[in-house]
Amino acid sequence: MSKLKSERMKRIEELTEAEVIERILKGERPLYEIIVRRFNPYLYKIGRSYNYNHEDTQDLMQDTYVDAFKSLSQFENRANFKTWLIRIMLNNCYRKRRKAGFRNEHAQAGINENAKPMFNNTHNDANQHLHNRELGHVIEESLGKIPEDYRMVFSLREMTGLNVSETAKLLDLSESNVKVRLNRAKAMLRSEIEKSYSADELFEFNLSYCNPFTARVMERINEL
Repeated sequence: MSKLKSERMKRIEELTEAEVIERILKGERPLYEIIVRRFNPYLYKIGRSYNYNHEDTQDLMQDTYVDAFKSLSQFENRANFKTWLIRIMLNNCYRKRRKAGFRNEHAQAGINENAKPMFNNTHNDANQHLHNRELGHVIEESLGKIPEDYRMVFSLREMTGLNVSETAKLLDLSESNVKVRLNRAKAMLRSEIEKSYSADELFEFNLSYCNPFTARVMERINEL
């Protein structure tokens, strides 16, 4: 890659959501890929926290990106784009459950050797790889056992990074209820995972499937 092209890509990646959206609406449709890559981790965590499996979560993410693209001209910059996008994802998750009578998927005990990696492996050594695989199963199994009301608050606050006010609005709760549920969710998880792991390690959307997924979404967007 030439230095000029590299610098141009860096400048594009540093654009704010408002700037990206403005350029997309003016005809630069390929820039939507920035939105997809930027928010993949957040939407993935939402889907998994609903106890949808990997494949169903990706389908819901794609539906969310397509819905958002179709409504992009209606987005008001006065709102927080991440919150707006997450609300669409939450609505899609809820509709899927109601429409199909979806049964929650619960992780099986033990380690599934055929599972796809769920954590970014920044170190290439075998020990780190095994650590990440074990971490993914421990957290997924533990979080899956928490009642959904608490799991979703934990996901939005600790995993997705929304503040109390944003979480309360998305889940139609009072801010005090958000705080109470978050504290209870942490208490439920503490004995199993908080001794060793931080919340931001949960359900990472690994680069190994971020790239093909983004390509799939952009292919769908280009068909619109």
